[in-house]
Amino acid sequence: MVSTEQDWREQGDAPDPATVGRRRVLQALGAATGVAAVAATGLLSYRAYDAAVLDPGGGAAHDPWRDWRAVPGPLGAVGAAVLAASPHNTQPWRFAVAPDAIDVFADPARGTGSVDPFGRERDVGLGCALENLVLACPPRGLAPTVALLPDGGGDRVAHVALAPAEPGADPLYEVIDRRHTDRGPFRPAPLPPETLDALSGPDPGGSGPAVHWIAGSAARDALGRLLVDAAEALVADTGQSIDNFAWFRATHDEEERYRDGLVLDGQGFSPLELGVAKLLPPSSRADGDRFWVGRTRDVHTATAAAYGVVTLGQGSRAAVLDAGRLLQRIHLRATAAGISLHHMNQITERLDREVTTGATSDLGPRLAALLPAGRRPVLVFRVGWPVRPARPTPRRPVTAVIA
Repeated sequence: MVSTEQDWREQGDAPDPATVGRRRVLQALGAATGVAAVAATGLLSYRAYDAAVLDPGGGAAHDPWRDWRAVPGPLGAVGAAVLAASPHNTQPWRFAVAPDAIDVFADPARGTGSVDPFGRERDVGLGCALENLVLACPPRGLAPTVALLPDGGGDRVAHVALAPAEPGADPLYEVIDRRHTDRGPFRPAPLPPETLDALSGPDPGGSGPAVHWIAGSAARDALGRLLVDAAEALVADTGQSIDNFAWFRATHDEEERYRDGLVLDGQGFSPLELGVAKLLPPSSRADGDRFWVGRTRDVHTATAAAYGVVTLGQGSRAAVLDAGRLLQRIHLRATAAGISLHHMNQITERLDREVTTGATSDLGPRLAALLPAGRRPVLVFRVGWPVRPARPTPRRPVTAVIA
């Protein structure tokens, strides 16, 4: 869904002088040098195998992307749900499954602390999972009826009643396993207004979730500067930097162990850059923070064709869940149209943090000036034409998320 990208492993307050960070070596060495080094020794050949350099997106941690379509009934719908976007790939969900119903729960153990103090991003991710689940019911001969927050609050966020129905499918169902967050560069080609409107879908009106597009050059540049400033503020906040970093999986072994979090495969690198990055020692948190700010400035905001901001007219928890459902539909529509989408939540993460700490900055007023009056931001993303296909990231299997 929606994420910042401090995808780096903590090694203490300062890097070991003997350990050269991935970022610095990638800058110092050409990709061809790294590839030549891999070919030069048997040891590096083994490391290439062990780090899955030649098999990005492979391994058991990616099996849920491949296995879900063949699973019938409610379990197959949950198999689609776990492929949804979520903040920092935390996958903050659990499911209780019966033949005639599925309950969706928040998993309180899978939060991001100071990055998401009010659970806003968590609930957006739960809404994304709920939308995938609903889309996956009709192909399995199930008609879903959704009740949000059936207990009025708490961890159970949705009850989905299931009734037998003639099989059918929404076109968005067909691209569930092709939808991935793209943190790489986008091509320098505009997205016409009619294309953006098609991604939005019908305007629901009222105070519920809606997307506001920022595509004009002046507004787009202003939001780009705001996102860079928010990234700098986030990494300067030690608590937020640490809480972001906790979800980075630095090695292939960690991907296979945890099957969640932020990984090198998801950073939008070219194949050569990715191969070199996987072979080099992990970077410190500080180096990772610097890398992310630079990437935000030089790649993410520099190549965005447009930004979308999902907004609400009122801030109920149910509305935030619906915002997640809208985000998932937008991302699936983009995928079907060959358009890339990348969640960029640093600005809303900073605004939430300022509320909890009592700090003040100009970030909120600057963002409000770009939005319709009376609408509050829930999440921000960028869109554009991809340079290369985005790669899948790890997912926990259905067996691990059934309550």
